[in-house]
Amino acid sequence: MSLIAELRRRNVIRMAGLYLVGAWLVTQVAGTVLPMFGAPGWLARSVVLVLAIGFVPALVIAWVFELTPGGLKRDDEVAPHESIAPQTGRRMDRAIIAILAIALVYFGVDKFVLAPQRAMAHVASVSADAASTTSQVSMVSSKSIAVLPFENLSDEKANAYFATGMQDEILTRLAGIHDLKVISRTSTEQYASHPPNLKIVAEQLGVATVLEGSVQKAAGKVRINLQLIDARSDSHLWAENYDRDLQDVFAVQSDVAARVADALQAQLLPAESARIASVPTHNVQAHDFYLQALSLFRQLQTSSAHDPAAVGRQATGLYQRAIAADPAFALAHAQLSYLQSYLHWYGVDTRPEVVELAGSAARQALVLEPGLPEGHLALGYVHYWGHRDYAAALSEFDIARASMPNNAEVIAAIAYVHRRQGAATRGIPELRQAEVLDPRDSLIPREIANSYTALRRYADADIAYARSLAIFPGDIEAQEQRATARMFAGDLPSARRMVDAIPADADPQGSVSLLRFRLAMLSRDPNAALAGIAGAPQWLMTRWEHSVVPLDLLRGQALAMKGDPAGARTALLEARAELETSLENPGTADDALSYLGLVHAGLGEKDAALASARAAATKLPMSRDPIVGAFQLERLARVEAQVGDAGAAIGHLRQLMQSAGGETLSIATLRIDPAWDPLRGDPRFRALLQVQPGEATTDTVAGAHHG
Repeated sequence: MSLIAELRRRNVIRMAGLYLVGAWLVTQVAGTVLPMFGAPGWLARSVVLVLAIGFVPALVIAWVFELTPGGLKRDDEVAPHESIAPQTGRRMDRAIIAILAIALVYFGVDKFVLAPQRAMAHVASVSADAASTTSQVSMVSSKSIAVLPFENLSDEKANAYFATGMQDEILTRLAGIHDLKVISRTSTEQYASHPPNLKIVAEQLGVATVLEGSVQKAAGKVRINLQLIDARSDSHLWAENYDRDLQDVFAVQSDVAARVADALQAQLLPAESARIASVPTHNVQAHDFYLQALSLFRQLQTSSAHDPAAVGRQATGLYQRAIAADPAFALAHAQLSYLQSYLHWYGVDTRPEVVELAGSAARQALVLEPGLPEGHLALGYVHYWGHRDYAAALSEFDIARASMPNNAEVIAAIAYVHRRQGAATRGIPELRQAEVLDPRDSLIPREIANSYTALRRYADADIAYARSLAIFPGDIEAQEQRATARMFAGDLPSARRMVDAIPADADPQGSVSLLRFRLAMLSRDPNAALAGIAGAPQWLMTRWEHSVVPLDLLRGQALAMKGDPAGARTALLEARAELETSLENPGTADDALSYLGLVHAGLGEKDAALASARAAATKLPMSRDPIVGAFQLERLARVEAQVGDAGAAIGHLRQLMQSAGGETLSIATLRIDPAWDPLRGDPRFRALLQVQPGEATTDTVAGAHHG
């Protein structure tokens, strides 16, 4: 008999097949089940090893022995008529088929049920690990740095601006290196020059290294002492003392930036190396004027100037003196432009010619130095703050960002432009990036909250406001805006508690008083509304409406609700006179037109009311500015509702609800605001209360306005 035939007779081949199929199934199940119980990896490997070792003995046993009714016997001891090998073979065939069927079922379950679940769990685990790793790297990356305020060691303490300027200019050079994470000055300026616990400071700022220094200026000389410290180990990475003439300070700044980059092993692109080595001016006096002006400008930006107009004029004069001393000083032209745009936008200098002056200065900066990022930033602000040309502003900001990748201000400016375009969602990731680079600036989380408010995501806004207030608990504006968001969410009691917690002496512009008035009117409590504005200034600044409103208009509205038509008329006539005078001021004319429409409506002057409110909404439509334009449109809808033009009012309300106007209108305020009482019986208004509010694109907003 041949060997193959003998192997078949003794069921050795069947045993091999049965063993291999069974071993494979056991291995697969063990590999799936054992990890579920936290079994160590060696246990699964041991199962495979034992099965592999047992294969040969199983074949030997099948060859030597035969299964008989009396048990296992050696094959040569079994007579042919006693052998049941054929029956055993058939049973083994059925066992092989059964095991294969089980294996097939297991394979299907594993592939289509278990494998996707494992994949999802793996992705989640990898994502979590990646997020954790990213977070840890962002905190401990050796390529991250904060430049702390330099200590002023000059005998003349008035030279503090010079020490601050040195810190600012070194930081600016470092911030232009793409391979570094550089914390913004707004966050670092909150710390001492030599804090006692650098590790805590570094953790709060999210960096691994800190640059400390001191500056001493006297008699045309400057001494700068600097040290780069690894805050994790409190070890010095690099230190240097510079004793130079004032005209050599830019060489010092360039050397510091290059050596810090080298110490942190940061890659420098050729353009970055060129910017680090650049010399903005060779004129010492021009540079000194520039640093003085920059210091004053910082006071304006941090709201620490008691007389913004006077400080603005002084800073403007110093920039102009710097330019007079060195007409080729491109950076001074750029910063002068930025200052002028700032003064115009924030109402310090509303003259139309200021915008033209800002544009000329920015363009001159770029003529002198076409690649100057500060020049593109300044021109972007001219487009943004001067002309509301948001597409042009974005173009300039993008150019500036390419050369200043660590500049949180540029990144935030891009986000603000997106919000002005009616695309607040698009700007939130950029604001979060700015928050990483400027972690101690309470303004950024506050602006994130404002974006969420615009999107009517009031719960998310509340969380961001809390984050802002954790950095700066005394921020009255953040407290007020948080209460406003809760008001639009419909939580009037909570909003009222927040407003009541704001100190009375913290409301010189009447913005908090106005919010108290709004809350009382929504609660239909005219007495509380009148009490809320008692002692308020004659003109109240509305922070969230970006305008000023006459006190007499508010008094007239509350008295009308109270049922005092004579008192209401007297107050409204006074408000009309005030607003008509305000029309002569270019800076307040648009708002005056809008509020004048409400006054005329209260006096029963329908045609005049509609004419004024429509003129205001036309001068600044939502297509040009979805934020301020939304307030103008909302006031127009109020006028239309009050004078009986329900169709127009509901149409405009629908437009507002389809836009990112959550700081203007919400479902909650539509339901309770007395201004909309004339519309409540209209089925179109009731349908409006079922509309899901959302964020419209710029095109949608524009089309809605023209419609």
